[in-house]
Amino acid sequence: MEYFNWILAFHVMSFISWMAALFYLPRLFVYHTENADNKGFVEVVKIQEYKLIKYIGTPAMWATIFSGLYMLYLNPAFLHERWMDVKLATAFLLFIYHISLEVHRKKLLENPKYKPGKFYRFYNEVPTILMIIIVIMVVVKPF
Repeated sequence: MEYFNWILAFHVMSFISWMAALFYLPRLFVYHTENADNKGFVEVVKIQEYKLIKYIGTPAMWATIFSGLYMLYLNPAFLHERWMDVKLATAFLLFIYHISLEVHRKKLLENPKYKPGKFYRFYNEVPTILMIIIVIMVVVKPF
């Protein structure tokens, strides 16, 4: 099981990439919404949103999920740890958040003023809270 640490390293790198996308996409939504009258700017932001979620966020999400599942397969004892239950539940919420960002992106294509910029500023805090919980569960293992 020497390669477990290599899988773990890949998992951490994938998670970092996924989080980068989750942190930045709502910020693009703020720019999209608050500059709805500037058509040229909005067209550029639409391209950035699409590329961020399709070429970085979603592949990083799947890499994180599959590498995490593979580590659980290699070490199923983790499934009997309470901290892992919390981590997996929180990771599932992060997955749902990711899906919601794609829904918001598509709605913004139809209506650039779908939600106000303040909404996306607040919504941008969700992955931060979830990431804090995940890191605490993995590093501190409080349960």
